[in-house]
Amino acid sequence: MRMKEILDEQAIRRALTRIAHEIIERNKGIQDCVLVGIKTRGVYLAERLAERIEKIEGEKIAVGEIDITLYRDDLSHKRQDAEPEVHGTDISVKVSDKKVILIDDVLFTGRTVRAALDAIVDLGRPAQIQLAVLIDRGHRELPIRPDYVGKNVPTAKSEVIEVKLNEVDKEEAVRLN
Repeated sequence: MRMKEILDEQAIRRALTRIAHEIIERNKGIQDCVLVGIKTRGVYLAERLAERIEKIEGEKIAVGEIDITLYRDDLSHKRQDAEPEVHGTDISVKVSDKKVILIDDVLFTGRTVRAALDAIVDLGRPAQIQLAVLIDRGHRELPIRPDYVGKNVPTAKSEVIEVKLNEVDKEEAVRLN
């Protein structure tokens, strides 16, 4: 089956700019906000959002990254002899009493977000946690709903959404297979 391009580089840029404006508007600025990207592509999306927010607001927003590997509920389903590869969490600010905005590339079942919520709460008690995703493809298994969405893409469960970012893949696109 041929890959169908859903977003090109310009469309990704526009979606992130819109999400940046929505974050600022909903939070009445960026006071006490921190962007936390879920490894791997969520980290790069968080950095891009931070750049846009700084251009709009004229001040920097804190950015961190979180590795949810050890919080996944499917580790026991993976090969027993395979050790999970942990990449580490790096959040330079305390999350307690902050508005944490989790950033990820694709929202599917919600299990990755649930793992990220557990990881964040282990670091402190945020005032609020919001969720921003580039693509929401449906098929939730948990009661998780994003606050900010770049694009809703209804899919069949068997289909695959592929997000390509320059920082990781040396190309920029979102495709449906």
